[in-house]
Amino acid sequence: MTRLACRIKRPRMRSTSVVFSSPHSGRAYPEAFLDRAVLDETEIRSSEDAFVDELFGAAQDVGAPLIYASAPRAYVDLNRAPDELDPALIQGVRRSGHNPRIASGLGVIPRVVANGRPIYRGKISREDAQARLDTVWHPYHRGLQTLLDESRALFGEAILVDCHSMPHEALDGISPPGMPRPEVVLGDRFGAAASEAVLTRIELAFQDAGLRVVRNMPFAGAYIVQTYGRPSRQQYAVQIEIDRALYMDERTITPNADFEGFQALMTRIVSDIADIGRPEQRVAAE
Repeated sequence: MTRLACRIKRPRMRSTSVVFSSPHSGRAYPEAFLDRAVLDETEIRSSEDAFVDELFGAAQDVGAPLIYASAPRAYVDLNRAPDELDPALIQGVRRSGHNPRIASGLGVIPRVVANGRPIYRGKISREDAQARLDTVWHPYHRGLQTLLDESRALFGEAILVDCHSMPHEALDGISPPGMPRPEVVLGDRFGAAASEAVLTRIELAFQDAGLRVVRNMPFAGAYIVQTYGRPSRQQYAVQIEIDRALYMDERTITPNADFEGFQALMTRIVSDIADIGRPEQRVAAE
């Protein structure tokens, strides 16, 4: 597994079936990629789920593994299918049908970052795109599948918690007028990727910490949750989206004054989520 692909923090002793994954928090930008990009250092980071790996960093202390990206989302998007290739960006790729993610420039090799800002002038080679899949995408997903297989072997089930952040503006208009806006969105593909019991326990972990939670709107889960959520095989997947304004300055992509306090709150939440997968607290099949 290449260092650019991902890193895995393993607990000393695995005590829960829960696996945490942070596919968009990578911030190791290859120099050749930066040289090719037309964006400045802050603009190119705007698609990152910055600091999410740190927010969930207590996973190994509570008996759960955490796999997190090293390479950034702008370089390769680990939450897309490997065949979601953009003909407007990659030489030699033929257009086939309509895929809204590809059309918007957000395929597996993104053409744009947040707010539709182009990353490149012109196209990249098919060889470059394939190299990114070979060195980053496939190793990450092999690592993730291995962790899930280990959980199923040890506990008879696996619960994948897919960790993300969202721009504060993403929830504009979600709440009725005069009502507080949500702070966390949980996605299980409207029940296709996880059991009601698992989703409810994760929801309660955030609510008990005082955070406002909604389900599946506007984010129901993308490739990772869709692919790995297999309730019939006792493999469950839930996507978590956290409002970035809770812990960072989105303009400068730096931790805000509340970061340490929010990180401490997340440590408690991570512990509560890990409890869901402990044998003595099994809820997945209920």
